[in-house]
Amino acid sequence: MSINSSFSHRGLEPEKKVLYIVGTPIGNLDDISFRALNILKNVSLIACEDTRQTKKIMSRFKISNKLISFNKINSFERIPQIINYLKSGESVALVSDAGMPSICDPGEDLVKIAKLNSIDIICIPGPCAALTALVTSGMNASSFIFEGFLPRKKKDREKILFEISKTEKTTILYESPHRIKKLLEELKKHCGGDREIQVSRELTKKFEEHIGNDIDKVINFFQDKEIFGEITLIINGTNKLENSDIDIAFLKKELNELIYSGISLTSASKYLAKKFGLKKNLIYNLK
Repeated sequence: MSINSSFSHRGLEPEKKVLYIVGTPIGNLDDISFRALNILKNVSLIACEDTRQTKKIMSRFKISNKLISFNKINSFERIPQIINYLKSGESVALVSDAGMPSICDPGEDLVKIAKLNSIDIICIPGPCAALTALVTSGMNASSFIFEGFLPRKKKDREKILFEISKTEKTTILYESPHRIKKLLEELKKHCGGDREIQVSRELTKKFEEHIGNDIDKVINFFQDKEIFGEITLIINGTNKLENSDIDIAFLKKELNELIYSGISLTSASKYLAKKFGLKKNLIYNLK
């Protein structure tokens, strides 16, 4: 079944026996899509992380529909109930408290089991805190790693922090306000205080804030502050020079000697990049 046949060409009524993954606002209710509202209004049932949160959307847009809670605590018993409901020919919308379901919540398990039962899955795209923070950071958005919330277990946590310290890709993390200071200290330990980072909080809300520069400056910013709101961290990747065995001081010396001999910075960078198998801009920025 194509997306067009399921919605666009058949009015507002959702198809039966379909699980709709519906993105909802991450803060500003005006960000909800027209299509999402129609799905929430017309499905047979809405499975939501917290009925109190979803009722805020329902109330704002005058939607009346059946709600059941679906979260980490009750997912084990809820999944069979929802699957049976879908198999009986009904349609279900899955929503989280904010953003896209299945990201850091049990919606992922529901989708897997629905697929095993030949139930169609259709996503109604919506806001996502990870991407919202990423595109405001100015860091590389072409190649990135999303880690969500880091594990609590020390060994697993240390492994991921080590990987973050070595990867050349941008990393996206989620963190709660009462644990952010500890995470920043851990990142400093593994990545150094000068690694570029952005901490985004209260995304899309009135007091949206993006605190950036390097880890040391962000730690100082939060030093004596009480922190509120869910937080998304964007961590710049390391560059190839940091991961190589090449002596950066030696490389700078080579670059300066070439420039002193009359070769342009661009040409010298190109030559050394080819010689040492590095990207030209990495050497160019050493000057």
